[in-house]
Amino acid sequence: MRRRQQSDSNRNRDWDRNRNGNRDWDRDRDRNRDNDRNRDWDRNRNRNWQQEQQLRMQRYRLEHQRRQSGYQQRIRLLEQQRRLRQLRYQQRYLEQLRRDQLRLQQWRYNDYGPYNYRYRRGNSYYETSQYGAQMLQRAIEDGYREGFYAGQADREDGWGYNANDAYGYQDASYGYDGYYVDLSEYQYYFREGFRRGYEDGYYSRSQYGRYNNGGYSILGTILEQILGLQLLN
Repeated sequence: MRRRQQSDSNRNRDWDRNRNGNRDWDRDRDRNRDNDRNRDWDRNRNRNWQQEQQLRMQRYRLEHQRRQSGYQQRIRLLEQQRRLRQLRYQQRYLEQLRRDQLRLQQWRYNDYGPYNYRYRRGNSYYETSQYGAQMLQRAIEDGYREGFYAGQADREDGWGYNANDAYGYQDASYGYDGYYVDLSEYQYYFREGFRRGYEDGYYSRSQYGRYNNGGYSILGTILEQILGLQLLN
């Protein structure tokens, strides 16, 4: 009887070992399957992002070519109108555009993380990465500053108020030096900042921004009203 009990006990231990071994094998198999799925997802995500970046690059180059033909024509017009302040401002603006284009030529795709921010445009919300969020914030900040200088130049030239006619407003690609967001998105927020900066510069006031550390910057509350940026959980 004792021998039979011992034999049964040995069989049970063997069965438990086999069952635990099978469970470990199932766990390893499921883990490998999950790892394969994650690798496939990462590859697909990188492929999709690379394609998106390529499309953004193409759109930027087409827009740049379209604008380039009007650069010199615009300068000649300002010379004819004797708008010397606006002429100096535009020449400085164009020099910055050239620097942005040089940076874009060196730009390379990287995986810049998840889309963990959302921002508002009109009544709709869109998602972007941390780098995209920073770029949209910079678009508003640069837009305000450039708008201020453009408005100030028109006032000093004795020219009428017209933010939409300013070259900076029409171009709106100043500071666009990476393909984290589409050019059209960047331009939208640049113009939102530009209009407010132009108004402050033309009327020599500080409704939307202030003078700080040798330059003009938009107020944080105004930037938040425009962008409505939120960090997603």
